[in-house]
Amino acid sequence: MKKYILAITGASGSIFGIKLIRELLKAGDVYVVISHNTFSIIEAETGIGWTAKSQGPTVMSQQSENRNQKTESKIREYFKTERLFFYEDKDMEAPIASGSFKTDGMFVVPCSMKTLSGIANGYANNLIERAADVVIKEGRPLLLSPREMPFSAIHLENMLKLARLGVKIAPPVPAFYHRPEKIDDIVDFVVGKILDTFGIDNAMFKRWGDAP
Repeated sequence: MKKYILAITGASGSIFGIKLIRELLKAGDVYVVISHNTFSIIEAETGIGWTAKSQGPTVMSQQSENRNQKTESKIREYFKTERLFFYEDKDMEAPIASGSFKTDGMFVVPCSMKTLSGIANGYANNLIERAADVVIKEGRPLLLSPREMPFSAIHLENMLKLARLGVKIAPPVPAFYHRPEKIDDIVDFVVGKILDTFGIDNAMFKRWGDAP
């Protein structure tokens, strides 16, 4: 059974991360981390309400742990699975914070510029940045989907630095040759291309050259 880490950060485009979770669950277990300020963005963009913001300290209190379990239960119920594991971004004791916990790679979809900078500079200030740092040092696949426009020279330099380390940089750029008729068609194309990058079989979009 494969094990994937999926992080959703505080940038527009959480719909891509949510669809990616659904597809990854078909291939294995998914360890989900969501930035504490992202739940309101998810609800605003998709109408999905999973939990309130996390305000707990770095070492999780009992109250924070209970909140984590409640959120995990809501997300599992949404995806109808027991193979999903949720961690708050302040939970630095989570298994995915250690290189000894083996995974098959990590996705950050969407990836904010703050998270991009933290990963590029080895800051490891929260669980998302620490998990990405672990994936890089262990030589495992890492994909970032930066959601910003236009990119500044700072953003581009951070992406180049990571790309030279083997990190895949995959902005959610749609294609139109398959003539999308609804938003789901665009989302499926982007998520399908992300899955392709990890060699995960999918049939989420019409590929160039396929019969109509």
